[in-house]
Amino acid sequence: MHGSRIFWILGISAILTTLILSPSSWLFAEDSPNIQYEVLNPWGEADPKPLRGISPRLDDLSGKKIGLFANYKRAAVPIALSLKEQLESKYPDSKFNVYQSDQWNVIEIETENGEAFKKWVKGNDAVILMVGD
Repeated sequence: MHGSRIFWILGISAILTTLILSPSSWLFAEDSPNIQYEVLNPWGEADPKPLRGISPRLDDLSGKKIGLFANYKRAAVPIALSLKEQLESKYPDSKFNVYQSDQWNVIEIETENGEAFKKWVKGNDAVILMVGD
């Protein structure tokens, strides 16, 4: 026990002595006009599509057609059906329909699911997304 304390004290003493007696140039950057920095852009220039804002939000759900999108996760459909029931009781003059996705990517245009999804989206005034995790 006492032997390990001596090694700790000797080690810390050696480190402190080195820091005190050595020049500080290796610890701190010197102010020099020769130092140059290169600034990199983390965003890059890969996306040619211009940015656009979010879609306008509805002021009220009354009288609207609202889509409930349930992704392919196990709990998404029960969540969507429960939400549909609650919304129908609160907004009886609105229509709510559920789109159930059986794939992780439904928007691929070339697939039959992609066309059905686009048609479903266009038939709604707004869409609420459920993630069933």
